[in-house]
Amino acid sequence: MIPYSEMGQRWEHFPHGADVGIRGVGTSLAGAFEQAALAMTAAIVDPGTVLPVTRIDINCEAPNDELLLVDWLNALIYEMAARQMLFARFSVQIGDHRLSGQAWGERIDPARHQTAVEVKGATYTALHVAKNDDSLWYAECVVDV
Repeated sequence: MIPYSEMGQRWEHFPHGADVGIRGVGTSLAGAFEQAALAMTAAIVDPGTVLPVTRIDINCEAPNDELLLVDWLNALIYEMAARQMLFARFSVQIGDHRLSGQAWGERIDPARHQTAVEVKGATYTALHVAKNDDSLWYAECVVDV
């Protein structure tokens, strides 16, 4: 499934047992991380129903890009739970396995947000971050729902 695509940037879901595989594709590593975050949001709720009214800053550091992806997604999951928020817009800057990111969203409104699942955490299952032969970056893993 490819519900979003713009100038080489897109997100996808892929099947994985009882959990959900998420994949971000971008023209840069940061773009792929942004799209992976959007794919995770789309597993929870239609991102189009989430208004980007509040910005949250997130910083992560890991020894490699794969672990950085898991840390980024888990930081977003933590912020969603702690703040009772959903996010639908992301901006990421990455350098030397350090991520500085922003997520925009709003508090959950049950009248507007029809949530499908609760994402409990990003896992190491199917974890892969790389630039492929098509010159696009791919960032993917399975999230526990």
